[in-house]
Amino acid sequence: MNATVQCLKMVPELKKSLVELRPQGSSGLVDSLSEVFRSMQTGSCVPPLLLLGALHRAVPRFAEKGPNGGLCQQDASECWTEMVRLMQSGLPAQNSNKHNSLVEQYMGGRMSVTLQCTESDTEPPLVSEENFLHLSCFIGQETGHMNSGLKAKIKEQISKMSSSLSRDAVYTKTSLIDRLPAYLTVQFVRFYYKEREAVNAKILKDVKFPLQFDAWELCTPRLQALIEPTRAKFKEIEDQRTQDALEGKDKPKPSKGVEPMEVDKDLEAQPYSFTDDPGSNNSGYYELQAVLTHRGRSSSSGHYVAWVKGDSPDTWYKCDDDVVSPVTDKEILKLSGGGDWHVAYMLLYGPKVLKVPKKPAEEPMSEN
Repeated sequence: MNATVQCLKMVPELKKSLVELRPQGSSGLVDSLSEVFRSMQTGSCVPPLLLLGALHRAVPRFAEKGPNGGLCQQDASECWTEMVRLMQSGLPAQNSNKHNSLVEQYMGGRMSVTLQCTESDTEPPLVSEENFLHLSCFIGQETGHMNSGLKAKIKEQISKMSSSLSRDAVYTKTSLIDRLPAYLTVQFVRFYYKEREAVNAKILKDVKFPLQFDAWELCTPRLQALIEPTRAKFKEIEDQRTQDALEGKDKPKPSKGVEPMEVDKDLEAQPYSFTDDPGSNNSGYYELQAVLTHRGRSSSSGHYVAWVKGDSPDTWYKCDDDVVSPVTDKEILKLSGGGDWHVAYMLLYGPKVLKVPKKPAEEPMSEN
């Protein structure tokens, strides 16, 4: 639970909404989360007893106890899912009439799903929409990178009843994203049920993940056309930086400890959402904000830890309950698996923000 809260805190809009939430005087999870987030503003350790009690009341199975009388270890992805679900019904959307909740607005995406019968040339395709709050990265024998795990689910073969053939037939299911959320959650499907031991065993396979993620290949042609203008602006800025570097005009990279505002004082951040859809991502570009890891061999044992991005370049923080220590990008990338070290289980990506040079202020006209 602690690791999940530390990761979700990396969504600024979610954090702000919870901090500013007017207490309802209830013992519900959203009220308890609000109190925890307000207390965390002080930078001191926050005993999560009230939040734990609220979670147990909202999701009774999380209160199950083992033979020794202690609480059973719970799957962090289930805790993440339940917390997000409860916040979905407790936090209203902001400045949007397209969404019912803040969670749906900033963390929810929409998938366009097409089913095409491969055994009939006359049967029209079935097109539907599915909402999602996270993407699943399935780990197969050939999966060595998060991108390939996500792309593997774009096209798959399924069997279903065909209305035109009046029998089961093979269909090609194509799933593409038609709405990207500002904050994209990716779950590595690392656990599977092992009948002999009756445990959710862990897949330790090394699966790399990027600090910067481009969702372009996962999108529908419609969405690709919508995000192309912002992507072109990103390319324009990068091309200019390359040109400046070749001409010796590039600025030195900021060193550790330099505040971002000092580095970016000549740059102006541009909106990362579409004007008519606040909470969306208008470029398809993401930057990793948080990693929730698991160390152990099954979901019911081991230890969960949160790793969250800091404000300075190449600075992260390992949040192991109440012990917080600084780490680097390199150490984050070592969380890809392959052994008994901490292994990435849930990833939280935030929008890559386009920053352009500020326009010089116009000088006031002198009166003659």
